[in-house]
Amino acid sequence: RTMESCSLRRTKLSRYSEDLDVFIMASSQRGIVGRRDIVAASLLVLLTAALLYRVAPYMQVHNVRVGDRAPEFNLTSDEGRGVRLADFRGKFVLLNFWATWCPPCVEELPSLNALHQRYDGEGLIVLGVSIDEDAQEYGQFLDRWDVRFPTVRDPERRASTMYGTVKYPETYLIDREGTVIRKYVGPQDWSRTDMVNYFDSLL
Repeated sequence: RTMESCSLRRTKLSRYSEDLDVFIMASSQRGIVGRRDIVAASLLVLLTAALLYRVAPYMQVHNVRVGDRAPEFNLTSDEGRGVRLADFRGKFVLLNFWATWCPPCVEELPSLNALHQRYDGEGLIVLGVSIDEDAQEYGQFLDRWDVRFPTVRDPERRASTMYGTVKYPETYLIDREGTVIRKYVGPQDWSRTDMVNYFDSLL
């Protein structure tokens, strides 16, 4: 689905909501509809607006590919610390989009932890971006699973939307200059021999 078609759909939904609102006001003035109908139509307008609010961020999907410049993002951790992709420029970044409620994400977590511990300080940063909405459950999960790599919560999915991520987990390997050199969709065994040999060759 292209950005143009998504933008067109959002425009049509917005116009539909506006037209419906105008119709309700005009009909009320003319006595065409009763009070109950006005209430029902008003609720429909509110539901449409809520749908637009929730869906709009996902309508502009960029679908980042290998060879593309990695989109920059600026997030804030639950502790109030800023997390920017630009902060890691000059290092390889393994950017992992995940969630605590996603079984495949949990499946690859131990090997991702091990990868971080193996290359910590060697020029490879494992950076997690979680789409969890519940801050308390997210924090408890990190403690329970002893997550060692840096991870930040992005409940509005701003960063993942910039990358076009719709399936989790999804991981991007970004080089020192900020270019995506590999893309992994689905859970990976980051401790596989061929995987480790590849990272060794980079560093």
